[in-house]
Formats: sequence, C-alpha cells, structure tokens
Amino acid sequence: MNNILANYIISFVAVLISVSLGILTGIDEVRNGIILSFIFHWLLFIPAFIYKTEKFYDLTGSLSYITIIFYVLVSSYNGVINFGNIILSLLIIIWTLRLGTFLFLRIKKAGEDKRFREIKKSFSWFFMAFTFSGMWVSICALCALTGISNGIELTGVTYIGILLFVIGLTLEIIADTQKTNFRKIKDNEDKFITTGLWKYSRHPNYLGEIILWIGVAIISYSSLEINQLFTLISPIFTYLLLVYVSGINLLEKSGEKKWGNLKEYRKYKKETPRLFWFI
Repeated sequence: MNNILANYIISFVAVLISVSLGILTGIDEVRNGIILSFIFHWLLFIPAFIYKTEKFYDLTGSLSYITIIFYVLVSSYNGVINFGNIILSLLIIIWTLRLGTFLFLRIKKAGEDKRFREIKKSFSWFFMAFTFSGMWVSICALCALTGISNGIELTGVTYIGILLFVIGLTLEIIADTQKTNFRKIKDNEDKFITTGLWKYSRHPNYLGEIILWIGVAIISYSSLEINQLFTLISPIFTYLLLVYVSGINLLEKSGEKKWGNLKEYRKYKKETPRLFWFI
C-alpha cells in the first residue's frame, strides 16, 4: 500500500470514528457539529496547501472550536437562557482564542513549524494532518457538545469543574508566559528552562491543558444521559494525544537531540516529572 492511499484511508477512519461517536450520542446537533468541524478544516486546507503554509494550522483548530460550540449553543436554545451552557461555551471559547492566538504568533515569529516541513509538500499527508485536527476538535469537545445540547445544570459538581478549568487554564498561561520570557533572553537561546513552573514539571503547559479538559468533562457530567457517559473520553483522548502523539513525545525526542549529552539535562529529567508527581 503506497503512502498516498494510506493517508486517505487514515483520514477516512478519523472521520468515521468522530462522526460515529457523534451519532452514538443520539443528538443530531452534536453529529452535525462534528461534521461541520471537518468541513471547516477541509475548506481552510485548500489555501494552506496552495500556499504551502502551516502558519494558520493551529488557528484553524481554534476557529473550528468556536464554530461548533456556537452552533450547538444556538441549536440548543429553546427560548430559555441556560447559564450553564453560556458559562461552558465561554470557557472553551476563551481557552481556544488564547491558545490559538498564542500558537499563531509563535509560529509567525519562528517562520515555520518544523513538524510540517515535509508534510506540507504532500497533498495527501497535509490533508491527513488537517483531518486529524478536525478529529482532535471533535473528540475533545464531544462531552461539552453533548452537555450543552442537553442543557448544563449548575450543581456543586459543575462548580468543581469550573474551578478545575480555571486552575488548568491559569497553569497553561503562566507556563507559556514563563517559557516565552525565557526565550526572549538571548543568552538562553540554546538552553532549556528549569525555572518557575518548569522547575516542578517538564511540561506544565500540557499539565494545565489536561486539567482544564478534565474540568470540561466534570462540568458536562451532570447533563449527560447514561448512554452518553462514553463522551467523557474527551480528557482521556486529550491526555493520550498530548503525551504520546503530538506533544510531549515529540518535545522529549527533540530535547534528547539538543541536550541529551548534558549532565544538567539528564539530572533535570531524572528529578523532574514529565507532568506532575508520578503522572
């Protein structure tokens, strides 16, 4: 099987899994929102491939979150304002606007995302990358989309979820800011950061990301029917994606290439957990 065919098959499977999960919720708006996410990604893939640029790849994911969250929020409106729906929607929109803008500005300053250096040359490979982004948005937002469709109930558990979300988002923002400021110092150009939150975790920004999605799942929980509890895979999917696929896994390999021969780096890796404590 050649690579081109494999890329298309993988893309098809990604769409099939995502849409199937949407159908299993039993809610048309959730299924439609997931389909809308892929359509949005494919439309923006066209100019991205034409101009061979990955600069708005992350921004595409962010705008997709906003699009489908807003779609489901409006679709679920039945004449009565649901403050739980509004709160959860705003939390996700605030997070995705902040992260999308941060990543867009970072890649704009860097000039390129090295991960896409070869990918963007191939139509099928680049198409698969955009399709995977659609899958990421769909599955990560699955429990939120389902909860909003049912109507988020404001209970004690909901407020715990909101608190976790705020804690996670705060950790992510602080960690990103600390690393950005660290890199601004010319003498730190070829060094790794070990200060601030990075003293206690090798990837505190990803720790914050995982915590905030756990918060989203908890906020959504009280509004889920028994047959919809499977949508709580959202934070699990986020964890697996960030740790083993596109996040920590790649950064750890890159770090080994840059600093693996340094005694200080080996000591930092040995004494500092990847995320937090034993996690």
